[in-house]
Amino acid sequence: MLSKSNFKITEAIQIFNNYSVEAAYIVPTRVGLEKSIMDAISSLRTYLKEKHIHNYEGQDQGPKGKVVISAFFVLEEDLISTKASLYRPYAKGKDGDPRIWFSKLSTYTLPNDLLAIIAFEKSLYVINMSKSEIRESSNNPISPLGTLLRKISSSQNLVANELLSKIKEIASRGWIPTVTKGDTGIGATLEDCLGININSSQTPDYKGIEIKAKRLQGLKATTRNTLFAQVPDWSISKLKSSAEILKSYGYARGNNRKLYCTVKSTGPNSQGLMLKVDESKDFLNEIHLSEDKIEDVVSWKFELLRNRLKTKHNETFWVGANSENRDGIEHFQYKKIIHTRHPFTANFHTLCHEGVITLDHLIKKDVNGKVVEKGPLFKINEANLELLFPPPIIFNL
Repeated sequence: MLSKSNFKITEAIQIFNNYSVEAAYIVPTRVGLEKSIMDAISSLRTYLKEKHIHNYEGQDQGPKGKVVISAFFVLEEDLISTKASLYRPYAKGKDGDPRIWFSKLSTYTLPNDLLAIIAFEKSLYVINMSKSEIRESSNNPISPLGTLLRKISSSQNLVANELLSKIKEIASRGWIPTVTKGDTGIGATLEDCLGININSSQTPDYKGIEIKAKRLQGLKATTRNTLFAQVPDWSISKLKSSAEILKSYGYARGNNRKLYCTVKSTGPNSQGLMLKVDESKDFLNEIHLSEDKIEDVVSWKFELLRNRLKTKHNETFWVGANSENRDGIEHFQYKKIIHTRHPFTANFHTLCHEGVITLDHLIKKDVNGKVVEKGPLFKINEANLELLFPPPIIFNL
């Protein structure tokens, strides 16, 4: 459904991110407007659940289970009151597909317009982002949209100021020798300076703030930012282990067999692997394409991926450092911090669909036959962090 939008979703996300506001998105079809029906796609259902507006899980089918809440159509200079109906139609022997409808929606939108839905004070606000005069009114602080966005902007965090002060002091020391060799040295050295015990916990590092460190050239990132590692859900996957993935799609490198590659939804990579969003099941699938067939590989439940993002990156310092070799020992000079908070979890699904969030396999079999998996790693370019989080704050140290 989102792929039919006549306005680029990432541009809409950017507009709202400028005000630290999260939205869900939906695109009505011609048939849907004629029949007064729209599917409540998985990203919308997640958004409504997390905003404590409505949970479709376990909702009764038919008219008795329908939930009606207040809503507004946002215009350039006015708000039009309407009603949102959240329901599951009766379907014998089935759960009934989750649906949403706004009264008189056909008077507000055309087929394939991109509608943003924002929850605020137990009401839903529908914004037609395909209408330039409406989306541009966000810049006017007294317009309905401008007023709404400014009311729900996020606030600052005191712990962040404490951590910022500590890292600034570390940066003032200049070049610091690594505490361990290899790729992990940059993060381990920073954590050592902060007095943080190095561990593999999935919880944030410093009083609820996650710290991610990476090497820079000057002040520019040369690699993507890792969001988190998450193995597939083997119970819903065709292949049942990293070893099976390696056997099916890996390649020989010397005495080793490896699968080091990036996978995204916008097209197959050189191994024929790509990601595909399954709206109906709320799954992220990895598939393999060849000339004559499409094969399932592995799958993830988006609910788990969103929870991982929310838990890992509720607040994050993305720290960058320059690297220099001195007498055979790597040294770091910490130069930059990008501070993010409160990820827009509903956007995770959309950004996977758009190819903004990608996945890296890091699987290899060593000479002893042992299969090692360092991922899969879900990644995003530093420039696109603003699509997943409210406006990042950048500190040059």
